[in-house]
Amino acid sequence: MDFFDKLSDTLVSATKEVGQKAKDVSGIAKLQYDIKCKEDDLEKLYADLGRKYYQIKKEEPAEDEAAAFDEIDELTAALADLKEQLMDLKGAKACPKCGAKVADNATFCSSCGAKLDDMFEEED
Repeated sequence: MDFFDKLSDTLVSATKEVGQKAKDVSGIAKLQYDIKCKEDDLEKLYADLGRKYYQIKKEEPAEDEAAAFDEIDELTAALADLKEQLMDLKGAKACPKCGAKVADNATFCSSCGAKLDDMFEEED
């Protein structure tokens, strides 16, 4: 019986160790997830702050910021152009209320919020 008692003790000890390792791994994963969430929140706050600063200073940027402000303006214009090209390829329509381009299958205008189904039917 002594053999079985030792085997039982060994199995119980190994099970406890595995359980503790699983708990440790779970704790590590949770902490890593929490860290990633906080980092994402921080990046979003930085981006929001930068966007607000840009909006305030875009008319008269400081000399050392002028190049970055120009690049932001160029990228914003290029992005708007690419979005317009994409909408054209998707067969977008102009909102009858505000003129913004909306997807052919859109129910509401993403710019003014107008209900499009009713407006497109009235045009036909």
